[in-house]
Amino acid sequence: MIIDKLIQNTEFNLKQSVIMLAGVLGMLLALPVLANGGADAGIEWGVMGMKLFGGLALFLFGMEQMADALKAVAGARMKGILAKLTTNRFMGAVTGAFVTAVIQSSSVTTVLVVGFITAGLMSLSQSIGVIMGANVGTTITAQIVAFKVTKAALLMIGVGFTMLFASKQEKIKHYGAMLMGLGLVFFGMSIMSDGMKPLRTYQPFLDLMISMENPLVGILVAAGFTGLIQSSSATTGIVIVMASQGFITLPAGIALAFGANIGTCVTAMLASIGKPREAVRAAIVHVIFNVAGVVLWIMFIPQLAEVVTLISPSHPELSGIERLGAETPRQIANAHTIFNIANTLIFIWFTAQLARLVERLVPDRLLEEEGLAVSAKYLDDELLSTPSLALDRVRLEVLHMGERVMEMLDRIMPAILNGDHKSLDDVAMLDDEVDILYEQIIDYLGKISKQSMTDQQTEEFLSLMEAVGDLENIGDTIETNMVALGHERIDHGFSISEPTKEVLSGFHKVVKKAVDGAVQSVSQLNTGVAQSVIAMKHEINKMAESAAVHQASRLVAEEPNRIAAYTTEVDIIEKQKRIYYFAKRMAKSVIPPEEIKED
Repeated sequence: MIIDKLIQNTEFNLKQSVIMLAGVLGMLLALPVLANGGADAGIEWGVMGMKLFGGLALFLFGMEQMADALKAVAGARMKGILAKLTTNRFMGAVTGAFVTAVIQSSSVTTVLVVGFITAGLMSLSQSIGVIMGANVGTTITAQIVAFKVTKAALLMIGVGFTMLFASKQEKIKHYGAMLMGLGLVFFGMSIMSDGMKPLRTYQPFLDLMISMENPLVGILVAAGFTGLIQSSSATTGIVIVMASQGFITLPAGIALAFGANIGTCVTAMLASIGKPREAVRAAIVHVIFNVAGVVLWIMFIPQLAEVVTLISPSHPELSGIERLGAETPRQIANAHTIFNIANTLIFIWFTAQLARLVERLVPDRLLEEEGLAVSAKYLDDELLSTPSLALDRVRLEVLHMGERVMEMLDRIMPAILNGDHKSLDDVAMLDDEVDILYEQIIDYLGKISKQSMTDQQTEEFLSLMEAVGDLENIGDTIETNMVALGHERIDHGFSISEPTKEVLSGFHKVVKKAVDGAVQSVSQLNTGVAQSVIAMKHEINKMAESAAVHQASRLVAEEPNRIAAYTTEVDIIEKQKRIYYFAKRMAKSVIPPEEIKED
């Protein structure tokens, strides 16, 4: 499991890891220079650099391990909660905070919101409340790392490791990964904290920390660092580690936390590149909310510091740097939480105005120029680390693909019965769009397959693979077979009689209903609709028999080209029966084999 995780992280986060590594190593290489050529006695720069970088690596890996485990355990349930409880902006904010606190990822919450907007389940105005709430949810990380439980870190790692590798139950494995990740967070913190101790007597570093008390300097430094490592939680955690050593005062820590809030906007903007307009708008909302919040509070940092000092635990028995190290971490965590809650309470009243502003800044794109301007609408790599959510996105994309197939079905029968070569070729071209969506879905499913999935998710994955293949086969049947039959009708120069048109159109209407039901059953996991599609087998067979009798009567009629007409019309029915076969297979993929009702 850990090997798979490392492989997927290398593939997905290689760029940011290289940037982070370069930044940290650059900082470490600069320290000897700042130290007047390493003349200061008592500081072993190599050992300190190793502890800082190693501790940071454990800290970041532990956070990601913990977040991934939380998403695996609770991701699917959180999606349902988010969908049901966002009835208004206030409930949306509460729900966004709760979901983000559980799955430890505001970006995943935002991606879910974008999907709901795209699917028409949520308005942009409603989504803004959720995005604001997500900022509150991220503060739980700072609260966790502010607890001084580093002595229990190795115990957490040991217990979590045992649960992860000794248990055969997926749920216990996930809880073990979560506990092990939390232990790595605290262990990394303790290593970084220990590595920083020599800097207590290093005046250039102390002067640098004093400069952070200038709010603009602190905000810019934290924003830049957060933009590089793309994790505001990690930046806040590092700030708390420095505070635990007494390196930074409370005002400086608050300024750094503000900067982390701005820096995390980089992640949202990068995630929106190449995405639908809804995703870009959500990212812009995130930027405006975070930047406006910092601008609003930057002049009130001293007052915020006074408030959190009053409500946070104090240690009057200590003095100097020891007291600063004991009190400041919790104060910074509380300031971070108060800041985000207050901003949400302030801006929640202006969601409609903010939505209108963002819609003006990011207007709807003009209609794409004619051609193959089709692309997946719902697939998002941000959700790959949570297979249950990623599989739900595949279901939505099946609906999108199904819309293209249904358009082919709507147009093929009129083209066969009355159309010309161009109308038939236009239908065939639609299958190119179906093929594009098919390739994108299969590629996304391939990425999901690299994740750690439960047995149930694996079954769902295989069912979706089969269903998507069946839907693509329906498109191919229309393009390759039915379009060719239409061309045959035109090339042989015969017309189809009105009674026969009624028979073929009636049969086609039932087949369309079956395909539409199959797509709905897969996209919505609706077993009831799936059973009704399977039950249509009797109606299809009965209509096919009736059509065969009608065709037999046509064969003995004295009509020109009656043999060619008979062959073409019979083939049309056979191809439609084949389409129903694929629709029925799609429906069966939704229902457990033992529950399928088929006589």
